[in-house]
This record gives sequence, C-alpha cells and structure tokens, in this order.
Amino acid sequence: MLLNSLFFIFAFLPVVLLIYYLLPAAGRNLFLVAASLVFYAWGDPVYLVLLIFSAVFHYIMGLQIQNAVQDKRHRKMDLIFAAAVDVFLLCFFKYSGPAAGMVNSILHTQIAVRELALPIGLSFYTFKNMSYLFDIYYGRLEAEKKFTDFAAYAVFFPVMTAGPIVRYKDIKEQMKKRRVNALQLGYGAGKFILGLAKKVLLADTLASLYGDISARAGDITVLTAWIGMFAFTMEIYFDFSGYSDMAVGISRMLGFKVKENFNYPYTSKSITEFWRRWHISLGSWFRDYIYIPLGGNRVGMGKHIRNILIVWCLTGMWHGASMNFPVWGIYYGVFLIAEKYLLGSRLEKLPAWMSRIYTMLFVMAGWMLFSHNSLGEAGIYLKRLVGMGASGFADETAWYYLKTNLLIFLLCIPACGPGLYRFVDSRFHNLTVGSAVLYGVLFLLGTACLVYSSYHPFLYLRF
Repeated sequence: MLLNSLFFIFAFLPVVLLIYYLLPAAGRNLFLVAASLVFYAWGDPVYLVLLIFSAVFHYIMGLQIQNAVQDKRHRKMDLIFAAAVDVFLLCFFKYSGPAAGMVNSILHTQIAVRELALPIGLSFYTFKNMSYLFDIYYGRLEAEKKFTDFAAYAVFFPVMTAGPIVRYKDIKEQMKKRRVNALQLGYGAGKFILGLAKKVLLADTLASLYGDISARAGDITVLTAWIGMFAFTMEIYFDFSGYSDMAVGISRMLGFKVKENFNYPYTSKSITEFWRRWHISLGSWFRDYIYIPLGGNRVGMGKHIRNILIVWCLTGMWHGASMNFPVWGIYYGVFLIAEKYLLGSRLEKLPAWMSRIYTMLFVMAGWMLFSHNSLGEAGIYLKRLVGMGASGFADETAWYYLKTNLLIFLLCIPACGPGLYRFVDSRFHNLTVGSAVLYGVLFLLGTACLVYSSYHPFLYLRF
C-alpha cells in the first residue's frame, strides 16, 4: 500500500485515524503496530517477516548493548554483530545480483544468482533501526524496555517505505505520551494535502515528460535535453519532498512531531548548502554514524578528504547497486572537498544569483548520473546537453515540449522556494475560509489526477 493510492487515502487512513482516536492512549501503540503491519503486508506480504525480524532483532540487541554497559568489549562486539547483520541483509537484497553480474562479465564465469525483488523500504527502516543501536552504544539513549513502544517506532507506517529516517531518541517521549487533538489533525491534514499536490500535480506530470525524452535520448536536440534535465530535477524534488510532507502530515495527525526532511534545497548557494537542505535525515545519519566516528573534520586535510569520499561513496551505494550511484556520490564528494579547500571564499564573494546558478547547474548534471540505469546512458545524455551527438540545437519537438509544459515549469520555480509555503502556512494557521477552500481545491485536484492519470509510484521506493 502506498500513500498516494486512492485506497489508502479514502479507506485505510480514515479507518486507522477513526479507531486510533477512539482508543484509549494505552492501546494506541499496539494498534499502530497492527495497522503498520497491515499497511506493509498489503503491498509486500512476502517480506513482512523481514520487517518483523528487524523490529524484534533490534529490540533485543538494544537491550543487550544496554546491559553490557560495564563490559566495553562485549558491548562493542554486540554493536558490530548487529551492524554486520544489517549490512548483510542490505547487501544480499540490493547488491548480490549486480555483483554476480559484474563478476561474470569480468571473469567470464557463469555464477547464477536469482534476482530478488527489493523489499519495500528496506534501506529506510534498516537505517532507522540501526540509529537506535548506535545511540544506545554512544550513551545518547537508554534502550526501550517496552516492546510495544519500540515496535510502534520500528514499523511506523508513514515513514516506513521512504523516510524520513526518524531516530528513536527524537520521538521516545512521544511514544509514551503525545497530544492528539483537532489542531494536530488539521495541521497534519494540510501537510498531507500539500505533499499529495506536489506528487500528483507536479512530479507525476514531469515524470511523463522526462520519461518520453530520456527514452529517445539517442536522437534529441540540445534544447530537448535541457528541458528533460530540468523536468527530472523538478520531478525528483517534488516526488520525494511530497512523500516526506505526506509522511510528516500523517505522523502529525497521529500526534507525532517528525522533523522535516527538506529545507528548500534548490535555493542553495553552494553544493555544501544543498546537501544540508536535501534529504536531511539521511545526510545527518551519515554525518553522525559514519563521518564523525571516522574523525570528521577534526583530522588532517588528507584524512578529512578520505572521510568525505568514504561517506559520499557509501551515500551513493545506499541508493543502488549500479556503478552510476557510487560515481554520483563521489561526484558530490569532490565538489564538497573543492568548496571546502578551494572555492569557499570565492563563492561567498559572488552575487547570490550567480551562486544559485552555479549550484543548480551542477545539481542538475548530477541528477543525470542518478536518473539513468548505467554510466553509459548517463554519459550519452550529458553529451547531448553540450551538443555532442545531438540532432541540432532545437527542433519542432523541443518547442512543442517547451510550449506545452511552460505553465508547469513556471509553477515549479516558486514552488521550490519558501515564500509560497509561508503564505499558505500563515493562511492555514489563521483558520480562514480561504485556507479551507485552498486545501479543498488542492485535494480535489490531487485525487482527480489519481483517478484519471497513469499511476506513478514514488521514486525513492526503489531505494
């Protein structure tokens, strides 16, 4: 089951909210566990056992690490064992097939590996549960003794499939006691509707355009290539931030305050700033559990560069097994190193508009590495952007794409910045009739698109 399905919006979510609000506070976490398991089993019943195993395993290991507080060696070995199990499961499902194919192509062997469907949300709920163990190990959190409370966190359905990567230490108190009232419900519903509008009104429309252009990348003009790159740049932002908004909104309706996952990244004036604003929960996860334990920036320049490249190679690999993902990660690692040691002061002296253009050009080029299935395909598309192999600068098809999508392109630009949302938020908090009409119109348009348009799953469900 997905957050943008009609069944979820009109059946599952209303029923869950109704029962949840009618239950006494003591029974709500247990109900959340049951509802989350139904949510997951609806779309991926085969791997439900994997989700349950992850919840039980991390609960037990958390208690074990906590109980070994006086035995540092035992405590460390418990953490290493738990991390090894998590890494094994991730590698088995995400990388075993591609790895075998790579070995076969290099060594001319015939290793047969059955292709396994990637369990929905595996990367997200594994990282979420790993953070729980790391925080216990580093003394930032005490292990949860009540299994129902931890299980409600481990399988929490709004954030299970595509984040944000919520940490238990941030919502532990909310697991015990949280406010559930009409104001929370209203705010959460508004956030959900905005996320739904981002997804179905903007991202899905752009997905169709980019899919058409990328499918014929071997014979397109320079202008068409740039239109496609802009379309995917906007698609992935509105798709992923739309999901995050929906997840945050549902969480709020259930009484949980989950941190935002995006902070208007396309307004950034450097690549460094961009990655502080994009997929914040993943970036902070790698910072706190990989980068800082490696020494962070408290080491010499050589080791600092090493730490950045390790973190960004792992960030790329987290997204997928094909070579374009680690290359995409290293691509950003190189930019972060360059901005730290070479470009930082120069960027600060540039006018804001020039810094933003610089950032967006290289972010957009990076998305071309991300959006293709191989480095070869990405290379072909990048060549078309600069005219190499392109069928001219522009043709009738390029102008057609531009004219028919100009309105949505113009809508995307303000929708990437804070001004529009601050206006909407201010109107919502005033609880005016106008705000109710605005959200009602957005909801009707969003659901109409779900009824009459082709179905587009969230992009980050692949990871």
